[in-house]
Amino acid sequence: MGLLDDIAALAKLAAASIDDVGAAAGRATAKAAGVVVDDTAVTPQYLRSVAAQRELPIVKKIAIGSIRNKLIFILPAALLLSQFLPWLLPIILMIGGTYLAYEGAEKIWHKVSGHHDADLPATEVSPEAEKKMIAGAIRTDLILSAEIMVIALAEVASEPFWSRLAILVVVAFVITIIVYGIVAAIVKMDDVGLRLAQRDSGFSKSLGRGLVKAMPRVLAVISVVGTIAMLWVGGHILLVNLGADGTGWLPGPYEWVHHLEVAIHDATGVFGGTLGWLFNTLCSAVVGLVVGAVVVAVLHLLPSRKKKEEEPVSH
Repeated sequence: MGLLDDIAALAKLAAASIDDVGAAAGRATAKAAGVVVDDTAVTPQYLRSVAAQRELPIVKKIAIGSIRNKLIFILPAALLLSQFLPWLLPIILMIGGTYLAYEGAEKIWHKVSGHHDADLPATEVSPEAEKKMIAGAIRTDLILSAEIMVIALAEVASEPFWSRLAILVVVAFVITIIVYGIVAAIVKMDDVGLRLAQRDSGFSKSLGRGLVKAMPRVLAVISVVGTIAMLWVGGHILLVNLGADGTGWLPGPYEWVHHLEVAIHDATGVFGGTLGWLFNTLCSAVVGLVVGAVVVAVLHLLPSRKKKEEEPVSH
């Protein structure tokens, strides 16, 4: 009976620990919700030129790559760095933020300069191009996933090591399922519309035709939102890690932005939270655009100009 009492006590303790892990994982997931929205907006733009039968397999590959990013690369590195080299985390995040800003600015440059292949039919996406597309999506996911996991880690920093590990594993799976489940639903919505349009019901036909007509516009809007999200998140990572809690290298910029955000929040009543958030987001996006434009200029514009200057002039 004593042994059974001990087993029952251990079972209750284990159940309480599982409840604590679940509750903490829920808090950490909610804290990272902003970046989850960005991740969901960014991913569909990689699928714009993909044939319908390849959409879900590609989403599956990107989702597997995302889980691999979180569990194999980010989670061990974040736990070890937070334990032994916490000062290195902001530097790594700033490198990632710069890469995101570059990705967003490069997409804008491609759109403005015409150096893009978005007008190619879906059937022309080769296996090599598909692999490159998946690799690019997984690289972008690595940065966003790192931000998600670090935000979640900060939320549960006071937990014991093994609890932190369990919580972050739960967060990794929950976030990935949410993001890529929504992405899969978005990219297959036109197929759902096509099937509805083939039914006998007049309402189903109208709804189906509406979905089919709307999805190209929705994907175009998502592409724009994804580009803005890259600039926003990249700039926000740079701003926050330059001066988080007054301990960063350059605390002035983010303290200024946060001070004005609070002032807007307090001065505008019921819309204060939304307007303050929009101001913070706009500042982050501007920083991301400036930093990304500088990187684009260094990697694209300056080499192109130098190459033109070196070309012999024909008479």
